[in-house]
Amino acid sequence: MSQSKFILITGRTTKQGTTIHVGKESPEFVEETSTVEMNEADMKRKNLQDGDLILVKSEYGRAILKCKKSDIPEGLIFLAYGLPVSSLIGTDTQSIGMPDSKGLEVEIEKYGENK
Repeated sequence: MSQSKFILITGRTTKQGTTIHVGKESPEFVEETSTVEMNEADMKRKNLQDGDLILVKSEYGRAILKCKKSDIPEGLIFLAYGLPVSSLIGTDTQSIGMPDSKGLEVEIEKYGENK
């Protein structure tokens, strides 16, 4: 896998669950579901700092998100379920009602770097 490709893992977070009561459009919920967690070494390789905006691209779409350091393994990124995830995971549910949301290959670049 090249240095620009990562594996996207999605899921729910505690903070996401505790902010749902204020609504999915609340700043707290949007912040949680628009922030990618990355390994510090991966961030260094991509010349990223906590809070930088990144463009995440999959075969299904793209999203502009914020990144932050996490203890996630190298080569993986994590994004909490929310509107941005929907634009990255596609729509095919393979008749089970839920699209593939784990293990998707994505590319990452610092937002604005290649404008």
